[in-house]
Amino acid sequence: MTREKAVPAALKDEREAVENRIHGLRRELDAMTADATSHDDEHNPEGTTAYERAQISSLLDRALRERDELEQAVQRARAGDYGRCERCGHDIGPQRLEALPAARRCVDCATRR
Repeated sequence: MTREKAVPAALKDEREAVENRIHGLRRELDAMTADATSHDDEHNPEGTTAYERAQISSLLDRALRERDELEQAVQRARAGDYGRCERCGHDIGPQRLEALPAARRCVDCATRR
């Protein structure tokens, strides 16, 4: 029987923060959609409503991708591979993981591309 490894607290915290951001952005989009019936975006001279909706949608898409990356990092942690570069196999380093909890590559490999 294999035993799951612990998920680092920083990774859990980051995932929770992203989930909160996703919920907030979805609430904003829902509110804009509800307000759309009372605002005529077609006659909005600045186009601000459409711009804001597009901006929030873009932020939501980015947050969803970030959540997916963090979930993959959680899976790597459970498998015992978290913090190890997927390219060279060396440690990623605590400073990089602190800055980018879902990092898959060490600094050297990330800069090589």
